[in-house]
Amino acid sequence: MRTAFFVSVLFLSFIPSASSAENLNGKQIFQSRCAMCHGSDARGTGPLAEKSSPPTPDLTTPEFKQRLRDYPGVIVSSIILRPNGDLIPKTLRENAVNLPAFQWKVKDFRDLNDYLTGIISKSR
Repeated sequence: MRTAFFVSVLFLSFIPSASSAENLNGKQIFQSRCAMCHGSDARGTGPLAEKSSPPTPDLTTPEFKQRLRDYPGVIVSSIILRPNGDLIPKTLRENAVNLPAFQWKVKDFRDLNDYLTGIISKSR
């Protein structure tokens, strides 16, 4: 129940800004923590994309864009809630990738969401 409330509040806080794709903090977080699987273009083309099971999804597909419209904040909630359980940590471990610890702030989640929303909306 508390998790559902937290996620609902989190979703409501994700209203993309006009300069979403220019968000430097969001871009830096994505490039350093996400692009190794999702690729710098978010198309699921990073060096670890095929090494996870299931393979890393292309976040620029029309289906994912619709999901993003229907559920604002879906990307960030996936980071918080980890619907695939141990998939990300397991993939990193199996490929000897050691990410430094990161102290997430609400601003970081918002910035990452804004950045991704911007690059995803401009694709295809």
